[in-house]
Amino acid sequence: MVLVLPVAAGIALALLAGGDLRRLADLQFRGIALFYVAIGIQVLAFPFPFLPWHTGDGVGRALWLVSYALLVAAAFVNRGIAGVPIIAVGMLSNVAAVLANGGHMPALPSALRAAHRSFHVHFNSAANASPHLAWLVDRWAVPHWVHVGNVFSVGDVVIGIGAMVLVWCAMGARLPRVGRRSAPVEQPS
Repeated sequence: MVLVLPVAAGIALALLAGGDLRRLADLQFRGIALFYVAIGIQVLAFPFPFLPWHTGDGVGRALWLVSYALLVAAAFVNRGIAGVPIIAVGMLSNVAAVLANGGHMPALPSALRAAHRSFHVHFNSAANASPHLAWLVDRWAVPHWVHVGNVFSVGDVVIGIGAMVLVWCAMGARLPRVGRRSAPVEQPS
C-alpha cells in the first residue's frame, strides 16, 4: 500500500514536466497473471484481520517467498519497461535480507519504536537488533501521516524510485534542457 505514495509522486512530477496521464493507460505489462497470483498468495500468507483464516508462520514465510519469486519473474518478463529493472533490484535486496535472516524481514527495534510499533513477528517482519545484511533490513519508520505503513528498507526505497521512474517514463515526461545556449545566427547583410 505504501507504493501508492511513490506512484502518486511520480504522476504529480510527470504532470509538472509535461507528461500525459492518458499515456499510463497505454502501458502494456506482460505476464500480468503473475502479479495477480503473487498478490493472492500474499493475502493467503498474511490474511487481513477480517478474513476467516490464519496461516502458520512457516507456511506464511514459504508462501511469501513463492509470491516474491512470481514478482521477480514478472519483473524479468517486463524488464524492457523503464523503471522495472530498478524495482527488481529493490525486490531482490528485500529477498536477500529475508533469506539471510531465516525467512523474515528484520526490523530494527529503533525503527519500530519510531513507528510506534512493537512486535516480535508481524506478517513477514521480525524485530531483530543484530540482523545479517543489516543495511538491507527495515531500518526507518514511515512518517506518522502515512497510515498504511510502519517501517521500510533500502529495498523498499529502491522499489519506490523504480515506480516513480516507471510512471515518469510511461507518461512521457521530460526533464527541462539545461545547458549551453546556441550562439545567435548572424544574418548576412
